[in-house]
Amino acid sequence: MHLERSVLTFKKTHLEDLSRVAKELIQRIEKVNVWLFYGEMGSGKTTFIKIIGELLGVEDAMSSPTFSIVNEYAVRAGAKKIFHFDFYRIKSETEAYDIGVEEYFYSDNFCFVEWPEKIPNLLPASYAKITLESEDNTHRTIAVSLHDGKEKNRI
Repeated sequence: MHLERSVLTFKKTHLEDLSRVAKELIQRIEKVNVWLFYGEMGSGKTTFIKIIGELLGVEDAMSSPTFSIVNEYAVRAGAKKIFHFDFYRIKSETEAYDIGVEEYFYSDNFCFVEWPEKIPNLLPASYAKITLESEDNTHRTIAVSLHDGKEKNRI
């Protein structure tokens, strides 16, 4: 599948509207397996991932894999699995490599990645970049861009 680089922005999104935004993202980018979540601590990355997971059919309680690095979630029969990564606490890319992160990324399952900036050399060429920015305690700006590895200046 060829993805054209595009940007979609949801401004002043109230926390109560995250479900609506998540539904729209799923409709628009469900064919993309790797979703990279960028944002400061407390910007709502984990909360947003939980909502997306619920909408995709995860029935188990989702939590941040801060200490385990990756959590796996089953979804409805016949659907993709979801792997939720949190690389905040890793000290080097080697830790991510050692758990086989590249195998996850190319597994055709969903990979939702928090703190992808900690593993820049291991990221696949094709991904969705989702940036959450806090405007205040209850509002976020969410920007989404798709990348297929063919962008200008990509190494």
